[in-house]
Amino acid sequence: MSVPSQADVVIVGGGIAGCSIAYHLTKLGLTDVVLCERKQLTCGTTWHAAGLVTQLRASQRMTELAQYTGELFGKLEAETGQATGFKRNGSLRLAKTPARYEELARGASMGRNFGLPVGALTPDEIKERWSPISTEGIVGGFWFPDDGQVNPADVTMAYAKGARMGGAKILEGVSVTRILVANGRVTGVMTDQGEIAAKKVVICGGMWSRDLAAEIGVTLPLHAAEHFYVVTEAIPNLPRDLPVMFMADEWSYYKEDAGKLLVGFFEPGAKPWGQKGISGDFCFDSLPEDIDHIGPYLELAMKRVPVLERTGIQLFFNGPESFTPDNRYHLGEVAEIDGLFSATGFNSIGILSSGGVGKSMASWIADGHPPVELIDVDVRRTQSFQRNRKYLEDRSVETIGSLFDMHWPGLQFATARGVRRSPFHDRMLAAGAFMTELAGWERPGFFGTPEELAHVEYSYDRPSWFKNVAAECRNTAENVSVFDYSCFVKYRVEGPDALTALNHVCAGECDVAIGKIVYTQWLNPRGGIEADVTVIRLAESEFLVVTVAVSQRRDLAWFRRNLPAGLNLHVSDVTSGLAMLSVMGPKARDLMQRVSPDDFSNEGFPFGTSRVVDLGYARVRASRLTFVGELGFELLIESEFAAHVWEVLAEAGQDLGLKPAGYFALNALRMEKGYRHWGHDIGEEDTPFNAGLGFAVAMEKAAGFIGRDALVAQKAEGVVKRRLVQVMLTGGPDAPMLYHYEPLIRDGELVGSVMSGAYGHRVEASLGLGYVRHPEGVRKDWLESGTWEVEVAMKRYPVKVQFGPWYDPKGARIRA
Repeated sequence: MSVPSQADVVIVGGGIAGCSIAYHLTKLGLTDVVLCERKQLTCGTTWHAAGLVTQLRASQRMTELAQYTGELFGKLEAETGQATGFKRNGSLRLAKTPARYEELARGASMGRNFGLPVGALTPDEIKERWSPISTEGIVGGFWFPDDGQVNPADVTMAYAKGARMGGAKILEGVSVTRILVANGRVTGVMTDQGEIAAKKVVICGGMWSRDLAAEIGVTLPLHAAEHFYVVTEAIPNLPRDLPVMFMADEWSYYKEDAGKLLVGFFEPGAKPWGQKGISGDFCFDSLPEDIDHIGPYLELAMKRVPVLERTGIQLFFNGPESFTPDNRYHLGEVAEIDGLFSATGFNSIGILSSGGVGKSMASWIADGHPPVELIDVDVRRTQSFQRNRKYLEDRSVETIGSLFDMHWPGLQFATARGVRRSPFHDRMLAAGAFMTELAGWERPGFFGTPEELAHVEYSYDRPSWFKNVAAECRNTAENVSVFDYSCFVKYRVEGPDALTALNHVCAGECDVAIGKIVYTQWLNPRGGIEADVTVIRLAESEFLVVTVAVSQRRDLAWFRRNLPAGLNLHVSDVTSGLAMLSVMGPKARDLMQRVSPDDFSNEGFPFGTSRVVDLGYARVRASRLTFVGELGFELLIESEFAAHVWEVLAEAGQDLGLKPAGYFALNALRMEKGYRHWGHDIGEEDTPFNAGLGFAVAMEKAAGFIGRDALVAQKAEGVVKRRLVQVMLTGGPDAPMLYHYEPLIRDGELVGSVMSGAYGHRVEASLGLGYVRHPEGVRKDWLESGTWEVEVAMKRYPVKVQFGPWYDPKGARIRA
C-alpha cells in the first residue's frame, strides 16, 4: 500500500494502543486515518506482554475504561474474525500481611463502589481456586471474577483488522522520522517514504515516544526498563482455568498459558535500559537473561508454587517496557503543540488499558476534549524538566517495583529527588522537615526530630507522623504557623485586553478594584472545572493568577487555547521568580505588624485584598487569604529577597510561637473547612453547582464566560442531583481514616463516594469530602433524614454528612 499525501489523523506506532485508537476512530466515522508502523505491528513491546486483563484501577473513570476493555475483548473476535485468545478466568490478589490485606480490602470496597464484582477469600478458599499454591503465610485475598487474560499479539491484529474494515490505512514498514509543526500547530509527519499532511497526529510510539517528541520540544517523560518473566515447560494436570494470580508481597504474578505457567516479576531495584537511545531496528527483540537479578524472586515463586521446583523453564524472557515517572500513562493533547496527541507510557498495563484508551482517545481527537475525566493520566500534568534523561533513568529503577509495593497513603518516591527546591528549602530541613515531592518540588510533609525522621512508618491508620501533624494543626489554631507555598504556580497576565481575556476564561468577575482578590474557576463548555485559581488585580491591565503545582503546564495551555482571537495581551509564567510563604493563625496579624509598618488591621487590610508592603528591608506582596481556616496572610516574595524575609519573620515570631508546618497539616486543616482541592474534590466533570462553589460564579457578567450556557441549563433544572458534601466519622478516635473513593451509603443504598480525606485535629475526627447523588436533588433535608455510613476495607461505619464546614462554620476566625 502506498503512502498517502494527506490524512485527517496520522497515528505513529503500531502497537496495541495505536491499533486500538485507529479502530475506535473508524467507529466514530473518522475513516481518513493512517497508522504508520516502522517495522511490523506489535514488534516493539506489545508482542511480549503477559496479556493480563484486570479491571480495578485507581479511579472510577479509569476502572470504567478497563471494564470496557474486558467487554470489548469478549466480542472483538466475533466482529473481526480474528482470534484474540481472551478468556474471563478471573484474578486473585493475595496478602501475606495485615497491612497488605487492608490495602486489598480498601481496593475491594472501591471496586464495589465502581460496580465491580469482588469477594474476600480465606486461605482455604484461595487453595480451592488455585490448587498449585502453597498458602503458607497467606492471610487472605480477594477474587475478581470478571478479570482474565488475552493474547496481546492476536488482539492487536484484531484491532488492526477492525480498523481496516472501517476504512483506516495500516502501513507497516513506514517509519515516521519527524513530526511537522507550523505556528504552534501540527501539520503532519515526515516518513522515510515522504510527507503526510495531517490535521492531527497521535504519538503511540512506546519507548521511542520520548525522543520523537523531544525533537520538536514536546515533553513525554518515559524510560525503558527491563521486565522479566519465565515460562515453564508443560505441567501435567495443570488446570486450564486457573485465574491470574497476583502475589505482590513477593513481587510476582502468575498466569496459566497452554498448560504451562508464566511467572512474571515487578521487582524493586529494576534495570533501566536504552539510556543512550533505542535503535529503530529493534524488532521482536529480547534482552539478555539475568538470573542473578531475578533469582531471589524466582526462589520465592518456587516456594509459593512448589510444582515450579520440579518443572523445567522453557523460556527465560527479558524484554524492555516503558515506564513513566509517576507510573501513570500519558494521554491527550500535549501542552506545547495544538493537534498533537499522545497515548504512550503504559507502565506494563497497556494490554488491559487498550480498549478504554482507544475509545477515550478517539473521542478526544474527534471532539477536542476527553469524554470523561482523565486528570490522572492527562499528559499535561507532566513538567518540562521531566524530559531529562538522567532523571528518567534514575526514577525507572523504582517505578517497576512500585507497581507491586505497598501503596501507602503519603508514600514518597526515593529516587530522582531534589530537583526543584524553594529558597526556603535549607531552612525547612534545618527545622526538621520530612520532605515530600510533587511535580518535582521538594515540600515539607511534616516536621520532626532526627529520630522521628529516621523511623518514618506509613500506615492506612495513624502513620508515625500523626502526632507531629496534630501539633502543627494545634499551633496553627492557637499561635501562628508558616507554610512554604513556593511551589504554587503564578502567571502574570498583562496588556490592554488582559481583563477581557480573564473574564472570558474565569467564571468569576475579574473587573474588581486594584488590589482585590478573586477566587474563581476556569470552566469547560460543559460547565466542568478545568482549574481552580485565585486572581489578583495588580493594576488596570495587570493581573496575577495563582494555581496548583501539578497544573503548571496544563493551566497555561488551557488559558492560551481558550483565548478569543485578536486579543492584545501577554501571559508569562513567573513561578520561578516568586517565592511564597503563608503565615496562618490567630497571631499572624501580630507577627506582620512586628515586621512591617503597614496597617494589617481588619479595617486597613480586609479579607480578600492584596497589596505590596514593606517587610524588613524588602518589599513583598501580602494577600489576606486562607486555605486553613485561620486568620492569615500569603506573601509573594521576589526570590532574591526570600532568605531575608524568612530571617525577619523567624526572629520576630519567636515569642509568638511561630513554627513551620507541612503539607500533611495543610491537608488536615483544609479538610475541616471543606476547602476543595482540584484533581481530587473538583475536576472536569464537576460544575461549580455540583461542588458547592456557586458563590464564586458571576452569572450576570455581561460578556459571559466559557461554560455559562451549561450552568444556565443546570440551574434551570431547579435541583442539583449530584453534590459535594462533608463527611465526619462518628466512631471517635479509633475511627478509620478516609482517603479516596470509599463508598457512601444512605439507608443501605450506595449513593456516592469519598473523594479525599484526612484526620481533623481541631475537631478530633476522621473527615472526608465526597459526592452523593439523588434524582430528586441533594438537599439539606434529604441529607438530614437519612442514616449514613461509609464503607472502609469492606466494613461499614456511621458518619454524619452536611454541606457546611465542621470547623468555624461562620468563618469568624478568618475575618477576625
